[in-house]
Amino acid sequence: MSCPKWIEQVAPEKSYRSIFRWGDPSYFKHPNERLCKLMRQVFELTEEDLKSPKNTGFEIVDVEVPIRLEAKHIEAFQKIVGPENVALDAYSRIKASYGKTQYDVLRLRHKIVENLPDLVIYPRDKKDVVEIVRYCNQHKIPIYPRGGGSGVTRGTECVCGGVSLDLTRHMNRILKLNETNCTVTVEPGIYGPALEEKLNNAPKYFGAKHRYTCGHLPQSFEYSTVGGWVVTRGAGQNSTYYGKIEDLVVCQEYVTPVGEIKTKEYPRAAIGPSIDQIMIGSEGTFGVLVSVTLKIFRYMPQNDQYFSFVFKDFHSAIEACREIMQSNFGFPAVMRLSDPEETDVAFKLYGVEGTVIDKFVTAMGYRPMERCLLLGIAQGEEHFAKNVKRNIKKIAKAHGALYTTGYVAKAWEKGRFTDPYLRDDLNDFGILIDTLECAMAWDQLEYVWKTVREVCKARPKTIVMSHCSHFYPQGTNLYFIFIGKFESIEEFVDYQAKIVDKIVESGASLSHHHGVGRLFAPWFERCIGKNQLEVIRALKRHFDPNNIMNPGGTLALDLSDGEHMVK
Repeated sequence: MSCPKWIEQVAPEKSYRSIFRWGDPSYFKHPNERLCKLMRQVFELTEEDLKSPKNTGFEIVDVEVPIRLEAKHIEAFQKIVGPENVALDAYSRIKASYGKTQYDVLRLRHKIVENLPDLVIYPRDKKDVVEIVRYCNQHKIPIYPRGGGSGVTRGTECVCGGVSLDLTRHMNRILKLNETNCTVTVEPGIYGPALEEKLNNAPKYFGAKHRYTCGHLPQSFEYSTVGGWVVTRGAGQNSTYYGKIEDLVVCQEYVTPVGEIKTKEYPRAAIGPSIDQIMIGSEGTFGVLVSVTLKIFRYMPQNDQYFSFVFKDFHSAIEACREIMQSNFGFPAVMRLSDPEETDVAFKLYGVEGTVIDKFVTAMGYRPMERCLLLGIAQGEEHFAKNVKRNIKKIAKAHGALYTTGYVAKAWEKGRFTDPYLRDDLNDFGILIDTLECAMAWDQLEYVWKTVREVCKARPKTIVMSHCSHFYPQGTNLYFIFIGKFESIEEFVDYQAKIVDKIVESGASLSHHHGVGRLFAPWFERCIGKNQLEVIRALKRHFDPNNIMNPGGTLALDLSDGEHMVK
């Protein structure tokens, strides 16, 4: 039995599929035969299961959802931004409220439409945002700021109606490149590729002396915005060297219901608690981000050094990674450690299984479902990058690893932004895939991995992969990726909730870089503590006394007692 016949039809305009499908409508990436074989075995799939796709979402959105805003308010918004920048149709409103969580996709595949804004507004500049926020505060109309829509926490779902503020149509400009300070100032709606292309070619666009990079390259890079990175406290895949977004922000500007918040371009300062750090990660609950200044770095891809290793077990690989991060010779840009089950899948996904590399490591005693793959890239100045790789090789070897060349890392890099396309294919045949991620100190890592995996694997016929992908001298993050056949949305939600419960119970952070949103809000207080949440609530009362900014549970700021994940 081979792979099923995957869909390669561009989703019709205005269809449900055009909303929930990932990325480029005309790009397709299908599971290869090795992955298909694995899933057939684990899920015990029959020919009937793979005969035809189900709930494809090709149907045109034809629902009618009443607009609750009075006509006078709609007219006021049209006057502020122009009628062409106000959308009232159901399709635009659905697209504005739904993100890319598996729960969002499931609802759309089953035509479950809920929690829509009354209209979508596309502000042209900061002045428009100021007027919109002022008007909404005066009339107590909810506002839900939105960027690229790639979020996985239900953070922009318009549960109280009101308006969705889409910042991508117009507010997507680079305002200033400051080569002296090595900074770039941008509007929040600029997408990752647009920013990076301009920085990589700064001599051409800005007359700069050097090429630059922002260094922030999340898996959602192609379809996420700078504003989304900042307000969710995100991380890119190269964060081990360049830092998470909170390390990259120099200063920023917000429009809040009580006025503007603007910080200054200091490299560091001792002037009380950081307003920047208060606003980063606020997820649209305090105000609307209208500009941000980020650090930039010289772009030297010609110096990239690729590496990969196979360790005999997860413990020795963890110890090697800890030594790498604590040895003071510098950090690689990318480092990704897969546990035994993910290593097995990675060998299939990246075409390593069955190759000379695979046969060699197996012959050397690095057994399948025990061995662990570490891959990465060192970047920067030529000698620095080479020295980082040289030291990593020395440490890996000391911990019993085999060097498996840069081939695997290059294969990973080639597909680093396209793996999300696989989900659409799997979902078409009733196979669900989702990710949960957290962070912990080094001395917690193996305990969290083992205890959370136990919960994940308690469900029969489920593939569960884990990896660490953002490293620090004090600890790392941990992803849990699960794949399975679920009979209902409720079964999926219950399984996901059990995993989140165990993550928090284990002492790990609720999230490392995806944010909290509404999806994880029920666990937020347990994670950070009651007094700490009260501080955030106090800030909310100051910035947004009428609770118009992203109301409905995000960051647990107005979450009712006992409210569950799905309402």
